[in-house]
Amino acid sequence: MKVKVLIENTSVSPALVAEHGLGLYIEANGRRLLFDSGQSGVIVDNAAAMGVDLSSVDTAILSHGHYDHGGGMLRFLSINSTAPLYINRHAFGEYYNASEKYIGLDPALATNDRAVTVDRRADLGPWLELFDLNGGKLKYPINPFGLTKKAHGSLVPDDFIHEQYLLIEEKGRRVFFSGCSHKGILNIMDAVRPDVFIGGFHLSKLDPECEGREELERIAAELLFYPCNYYTCHCTGDAQGAFLESLMGGRLRRISTGNEFEM
Repeated sequence: MKVKVLIENTSVSPALVAEHGLGLYIEANGRRLLFDSGQSGVIVDNAAAMGVDLSSVDTAILSHGHYDHGGGMLRFLSINSTAPLYINRHAFGEYYNASEKYIGLDPALATNDRAVTVDRRADLGPWLELFDLNGGKLKYPINPFGLTKKAHGSLVPDDFIHEQYLLIEEKGRRVFFSGCSHKGILNIMDAVRPDVFIGGFHLSKLDPECEGREELERIAAELLFYPCNYYTCHCTGDAQGAFLESLMGGRLRRISTGNEFEM
């Protein structure tokens, strides 16, 4: 399996643009996949600079209904004429951040003729599966960190029913992809228990220099309980990621725009 980070908050090279968001190119089981697309179309330019032909991608996936993951999809679809785009059926809700700024998707995606609506689960072919964590009881409470959605005319805490995940099994290893893990990284690990986890942890609001330190220490200890290697980025936060890395050593690696790795 090959993974190339096409867009993330940080970059390993001045030749590659970084922006708040995430977009991954994946080669696995003879497939070429795009998982999220950042907030703008710059992912297309980064892909070209990294030698990735996005026109050859056979499947695109949007992890959830936020602009920093789906904002580049329309440009991707304009250069790729065949790939279906798998979107959770709740992804086009009205979503806002803690400042009540709209952070949802461009409605034009909803009417694109290659958009495929996913309801709970989708089989993408041998050893590839999309699913959510809706409908079951989660072990840990969800902390929305101020993120909301509009329901019945009012803003209420987001329950992230629009979030979905990709699981790929290759050569006996289960590799899990998450955009932001809004449902809780510990809930995900408790439910799925993959061999490799790639994606954001949604911990950037926990300050390791003060009140968030104890919570981050607890999360690191629980993550180390699982026989899993972690590649994290984006909404984990720079300071938070560095702190977790200091506690988890070689079990956790932070990734940036331009990183490429094989498993």
